Amino acid sequence: MQITSEILRQFAETTVEKITRVNFDVMAAYLRGSLVMGDDPLLGNTTDIDLVFIHTDTPRTSREILRLTDEVHLDIEHHSQREYLKGRELRVHPWMGPSLYNAQVLYDPQHFLDFTIATIRGMFQREDHTIIRTRTLMESARRSWTELHSSPSLSNQQTVTRYLEIIEDAANALSLLAGEPLTERRFLPAFARRVQSLDQPGMYAGLMGLLGAPRVEVETLRDWLTFWNMAYTAKSAAKRPAQIHPYRRNYYLRAFKALLASEKPKDVLWPLLLTWSRVAGCLPEEEPAFARWQAAFEQLGLLGVDFPERITALDMYLEQAEEKIDSWALERGV
Repeated sequence: MQITSEILRQFAETTVEKITRVNFDVMAAYLRGSLVMGDDPLLGNTTDIDLVFIHTDTPRTSREILRLTDEVHLDIEHHSQREYLKGRELRVHPWMGPSLYNAQVLYDPQHFLDFTIATIRGMFQREDHTIIRTRTLMESARRSWTELHSSPSLSNQQTVTRYLEIIEDAANALSLLAGEPLTERRFLPAFARRVQSLDQPGMYAGLMGLLGAPRVEVETLRDWLTFWNMAYTAKSAAKRPAQIHPYRRNYYLRAFKALLASEKPKDVLWPLLLTWSRVAGCLPEEEPAFARWQAAFEQLGLLGVDFPERITALDMYLEQAEEKIDSWALERGV
């Protein structure tokens, strides 16, 4: 089957129709992600369909992954309507704001969601609102760095995952000055374009340094896909979060191969390292796949004796990002 945006939208509409037909607790549903952003949703000929269902009460589950084909799955989030009652606050939320600004409503018989989205879209692009969204993420990154710097009791896996999450917040803070939050699989190529538009191309090279890119060759990255897959499919993995659900294996693995075949193959580092670290957190430390993860991250300097230097380098990177954000705000008087 040839996957097109039209077919994916039909999948989304059919899913909403089926769920709302039997679940009377759903008051609204919307589509978000690459399908509404006008981007090519396929990478490695795989994609997901991002849907959100809003419930009148607290939903039984917050997120679920449903398989459609080997190439396509549904990534469904369930929210309570309470999360949508303050539209003006959502307008400056760094994640919910952009998501709702670009959302496509698929079900809203009471027009509850239409009203909320109208409130968010009003003055969304104002520079004072942009800087609030940006600084919210930057402050989160700084708080997390302080906690990481002063929390030696964390396990290796917890430490490196926190480190990556700090990078994620900082990169998205900069990205919000020029567009939407970054998506997981295209994180690095999109970030390169954003900082280029901000006249800060060096921030991309700096981020690659934080990930250990200079320490690894492309051929090694190709070899690591085998070890990543070994960890992802390990039967010993404990209950895993929806982000690394088994149905998402092809979604990641085929994207990795596509990125490795691109002009900048090391752009695979972000989704590879982030998902690998999350999977490692579900494995017992005696599992051979865990040892493979550990050895790879030590090679990158993200574990072991070199990691304290990375923490220091991350502090300097955050300072550079904060300076850029402050200068952006000063130039615009916000």
